[in-house]
Amino acid sequence: MKILDHLEEWLIATLMGAATLIIFVAVVHRYASGLAIPGLQDWLLRINTSWAQELTIYLFVWMAKFGAAYGVRTGIHVGVDVLVNRLDERSRRGFILFGLLAGACFTGIIASLGADFVYELSDTSSTSEVLELPIWIVYLAIPLGSALMCFRFLQVAWRFARGGELPVHDLAHVEGLNEDAAEGRS
Repeated sequence: MKILDHLEEWLIATLMGAATLIIFVAVVHRYASGLAIPGLQDWLLRINTSWAQELTIYLFVWMAKFGAAYGVRTGIHVGVDVLVNRLDERSRRGFILFGLLAGACFTGIIASLGADFVYELSDTSSTSEVLELPIWIVYLAIPLGSALMCFRFLQVAWRFARGGELPVHDLAHVEGLNEDAAEGRS
C-alpha cells in the first residue's frame, strides 16, 4: 500500500513538469525562429512544434483527473459541510459516511462507463488531430483517474468508519518546512 501513498503527487509532478518543459521549448522555439540569424533561423523553421499545445492540453486533463483523487485523499476536495457540521455526532457521522460512499459509487460508475467507452474507442481508428495518437489513450484518463478517485473515497470512508478520522488539509502547512525548523536547520 506504500506505493499508492504518494501516487498522485508523483503523477501530478511528472505531468506538470513535462507540460512546463514542453511549453518552454515551444515558446523558445517560436521566439528564436523569429531571429534573423542565417542558418539558425532556417533550421528552427524546419522544426515543427505545432503538437506542443495539443499534448499540453492532454497532460493537463490527466493532471486534473489525478488531482481530484489527490484532493479526496488529502481532504482538499470540494465539500459542502456547513449543515452536516451542525448535526449531532451520530447523524454527522452517518451523513459523512453516506457522502463518502456516494462519492465512491459515483466515481466507480464513471470509471466503469469510462472503461467501456475507452474499450469501444480502441476498436476504431480515431486519432487526435495533431499528434495522431490513438484517441483511446487520451480518454484513458477518465477510467484511470476515476478508479483512483473511487479507491481514495473508499479509503477515506474506511478510515472514517474505523476511527472517525477525516483527512484535513492545513493551508498554512508547508511540507518539510516545520521539520527543518524543529531540527534547528532554519
